Amino acid sequence: MVQLVGSLRKELHDTLSTCKVLVVGAGGIGCELLKNLVLTGFKNIEVIDLDTIDVSNLNRQFLFQKKHVGKSKAQVAKESVLQFCPTVNITAYHDSIMNPDYNVEFFRNFMLVMNALDNRAARNHVNRMCLAADIPLIESGTAGYLGQVTVIKKGLTECYECQPKPTQKTFPGCTIRNTPSEPIHCIVWAKYLFNQLFGEEDADQEVSPDTADPEAAWNPEDTAARATASENDGDIKRVSTKDWARSTGYDAVKLFHKLFKDDIMYLLTMDKLWKTRKAPTPLVWQQLEDSASPQELSAGSGLKDQQVLGVWGLCQLFQHSVETLRSQLQEMGEGAELVWDKDDPPAMDFVTAAANLRMHIFSMNTKSRFDVKSMAGNIIPAIATTNAVIAGLIVLEGLKILSGELESCRTIFLNKCPNLRKKLLVPCILDPPIANCYVCASKPEVMVKLNVHKTTVLSLQDRILKERFGMVAPDVQIEDGKGTILISSEEGETETNNSKFLADFGIRNGSRLQVDDFLQDYTLLVNVLHTEELERDVEFEVVGEAPDKAPSPQTTPEEVNSVTNGNKDSAQPSTSSKAPAEDDDIMIVDSEEENEGASSSTAAATSGTKRKHSDAETGETSTKRPRTDQSSAAAAPTDDDDDDDIITLD
Repeated sequence: MVQLVGSLRKELHDTLSTCKVLVVGAGGIGCELLKNLVLTGFKNIEVIDLDTIDVSNLNRQFLFQKKHVGKSKAQVAKESVLQFCPTVNITAYHDSIMNPDYNVEFFRNFMLVMNALDNRAARNHVNRMCLAADIPLIESGTAGYLGQVTVIKKGLTECYECQPKPTQKTFPGCTIRNTPSEPIHCIVWAKYLFNQLFGEEDADQEVSPDTADPEAAWNPEDTAARATASENDGDIKRVSTKDWARSTGYDAVKLFHKLFKDDIMYLLTMDKLWKTRKAPTPLVWQQLEDSASPQELSAGSGLKDQQVLGVWGLCQLFQHSVETLRSQLQEMGEGAELVWDKDDPPAMDFVTAAANLRMHIFSMNTKSRFDVKSMAGNIIPAIATTNAVIAGLIVLEGLKILSGELESCRTIFLNKCPNLRKKLLVPCILDPPIANCYVCASKPEVMVKLNVHKTTVLSLQDRILKERFGMVAPDVQIEDGKGTILISSEEGETETNNSKFLADFGIRNGSRLQVDDFLQDYTLLVNVLHTEELERDVEFEVVGEAPDKAPSPQTTPEEVNSVTNGNKDSAQPSTSSKAPAEDDDIMIVDSEEENEGASSSTAAATSGTKRKHSDAETGETSTKRPRTDQSSAAAAPTDDDDDDDIITLD
């Protein structure tokens, strides 16, 4: 007879009492997960999270209260769950999991690692650390009503990076600066503008008109005569935007005229841009003030964040936010910089006003502050019940692993609508590793197409190895028979190489680079393919990887626009002051998610292939393999073949 302790077999209960588990992330999923773990009987838990508690977390992260705002998520989560079971041993780290202190030896201390993360960079890193330590990893994510849980085990299952994930959409610089056609273009521009004026300047985020636009057939010599500036301080000058703003004392009206009148007039001189597009209309502060209607001079009805302001209302909001941000800079002292934070009211007001004014100039419908925040902050509504369901599934998969039943683990998808069997939870058999995965293959190898005469060593390190391939501290050696060290992770050893081009080191078409990341215990062989035919604004391409190998998207608008909010409202590293933003990978967020019906799901269920599963981080899809046993598909369904009962995820 099986001996039980509570609802668990005694052997499993004893395992829970002795094993150590690591929880990475203490936000939406993480809070629910920690509560579940202590109530299930886990006695030795370590939790790590870099973030601090914000007011916006309190509607779904129930281990936190208003008194905890500003404190470490990991530490407060520990204190809260100890009230459920004071005898549990919990260690909390207010730190980044990508800190070199948490190396492979650190991961080997655990029998199981559970992810409750909100960004791809950290997910990639934990995936590699668990592969290196040969520790099972349970990966999870949520996006509104959607969610998924999967198990990753070295040599047995796909790793997190086996399936290529299309990069979230970014936009060419000339589109942002010269020819915006969608509200999101204006919002990206406004976020760039915030950094140019008040934050850390980035040459790649310049907001002034782009004179190098290939579409702009115009005569530069005629520009000065054709673009008439309103004031000397507002004239178009090729100087730092921040320096110019400081020279005016951050005068809101002068800033307004430069951005929304003078720069627009400068754009109008680029004749060819407007042959097939509607030309923008410059704005003049005094004219707008004189023509403002009484409605624009008073607050409208309804919720403030959902009001769509008139043009003069936006001008007032712009002026007020500039003055507030200027005061913040002055209080911080000389050389201070502000960091964009969607939860900082003056910063959000500035982006709302600037983006909407630009939308009006380019004949787009303006947006409410709420809509702008949704797009600027990469957020979709976070639903507490989704986090709770996913956290419960994580624990159930963990119990299977600790019982030695890894073969019974599944990837489980939480759907918004029931499938043909009236089920919201759809399990799917775990796939084996992809043979050519550049992370978990026995000898990882990739081909990168780039121009060796234009790609610098620093670009190789930051844009390709760190950003694209998720490395933390890469060392690069050229396979040239000499063992030339191109990049060293030791500070000061190869910094002089940073500004040089790859061709300067004899790297050419067919050259091979051996890249090692000792923190991740990861080695990658990079084959260089030289080309001079890359598209404009494209620095490199990974041959055979996303987007080339990614399946063609067959998703609903909701899937395309969904983003993970596992423990924060972002699929990329947080854009708040607690972490740097990444390349403004902003995705449009729609609210029309209830209108896709079950009819499309029913149609998809009749096909001979499994559905495309939505990646709960990016909203993109990955293809499961076609069924090969057609006879099983025709057989009567049983509860044991749920993996074949997969339908389109609405």
